Amino acid sequence: MIYDIYTIARKELKEILAQRGSLRSGVTNLLIVVAIIGVLFPLQYGVEWLTSPLGLITVAWLPLMMTMGLVADSFAGERERHTLETLLASRLSDQAILFGKITAAVTYAMIFVAAGILLGALTVNLQHPGAGFYPLANLVGAVVFSLLGSLLIAGAGVQVSLHASNVRQAYQRMSIGFILIWLPIVLGPQVLPEAWIQQIVLWLENINVRQAVIAAGVVLTVIDAALIALNIKRFRRTQLILD
Repeated sequence: MIYDIYTIARKELKEILAQRGSLRSGVTNLLIVVAIIGVLFPLQYGVEWLTSPLGLITVAWLPLMMTMGLVADSFAGERERHTLETLLASRLSDQAILFGKITAAVTYAMIFVAAGILLGALTVNLQHPGAGFYPLANLVGAVVFSLLGSLLIAGAGVQVSLHASNVRQAYQRMSIGFILIWLPIVLGPQVLPEAWIQQIVLWLENINVRQAVIAAGVVLTVIDAALIALNIKRFRRTQLILD
């Protein structure tokens, strides 16, 4: 089963690299993104890119957003290209197909994260010799939350892609979900009473950061596990073929 998962994941990654005409152009486009998060941004922030959590948050966040497109294409794209029936008719098990798609999305995100982290540190040290590396706690936190975040997007996105008729519809649904999650955070300061905002700020100032990070990690882990379990339960190739 592990080899079957690897086979599906490799196929997905090759397709995403070649989706804009050729493998060379696909790789070039991805290198441009890596250069932006690993060279351009670090040059602008300098040493602060290494010392402030903002740098790692940026590196971790952008790849997760890009993963939405890959996940949206996972099954809806196969349906749109009329290759879903061929995939489902193969000898591969349901679990191998499902986990292969999820593995590809997570791997895609983590490659960007690793490249952005290493290239960013190299860029800053070339600009400021002896700048050092990221604080260990920040680095571990960024990698762990990138992994958990990519699993969250992959798990939720697969559910959306399974029931979407095309990639555009799947991506629109995922985008709407993303907006609904972040809209309260963006609009909160503008619509909440001033007294409530002051209480929230006071609570954030007194919060134990380490405990909050651990709690957030536990919550994300539970959600990821629940989504994966839901995907395993609902993924039935016979139903997809009929659809």
